[in-house]
Amino acid sequence: MKRLLGVGGAAVLLGIAAFAMSPARIEARDYGQTGQAFPVIEPDLLSTIEARLKRAEATGELARTNEMFAKRVEAKVRRPTPVAGLSPATETRDWTYDPTVQLEHDIRDQKGNLIGRAGQRINPLDFVAIKQALVFVDGDDANQIAWATSRYTDLNAKIIFVSGSPIEEMTNRKRRFYFDQEGKLTSRFGIEHTPAVVQQNGRVMRVSEQVLKKGRAG
Repeated sequence: MKRLLGVGGAAVLLGIAAFAMSPARIEARDYGQTGQAFPVIEPDLLSTIEARLKRAEATGELARTNEMFAKRVEAKVRRPTPVAGLSPATETRDWTYDPTVQLEHDIRDQKGNLIGRAGQRINPLDFVAIKQALVFVDGDDANQIAWATSRYTDLNAKIIFVSGSPIEEMTNRKRRFYFDQEGKLTSRFGIEHTPAVVQQNGRVMRVSEQVLKKGRAG
């Protein structure tokens, strides 16, 4: 009996193996639609942007946005962001600023000639002379502006605002003014109060913060 079962079991296993190894016939059948189907669509990004721009142009939204942006830029130019952390001087301070720098790597000209070696210390004032004083003032303080314009001309100084509108003052006073964008100059010289004057003194720059009496430009 056991032998018969063994033979029968072997026959079953052989039958399954033969079925698995033989090439199967696959038939495709249509079982119908069982739910709502949607096409797979990937919109083109540039086409989407172009369509939105055309829609914004047609509705006037684009023109309004451009006008608003232009006004913001104009306002920023006319009145730049004030330099943070500065205040009117309450006491006179004087110090020197040494512009000497140490080269981090060799510097060569366009022809490959060595003009500076790494580690070499170079003072720009050995090669150029700064003939004009740099006068830093609060452009919203009429007393500081009057003090600077009465003492300095366009020839002997550059009057640099740390706040206020240099364009408006140029129109009113018919002379040139500048602005210390992001406080890069006052930060470099260590200026904390205005008015302040920076002038060349040999191989260094002399910096002074000066106290003004209210109502007096001199």
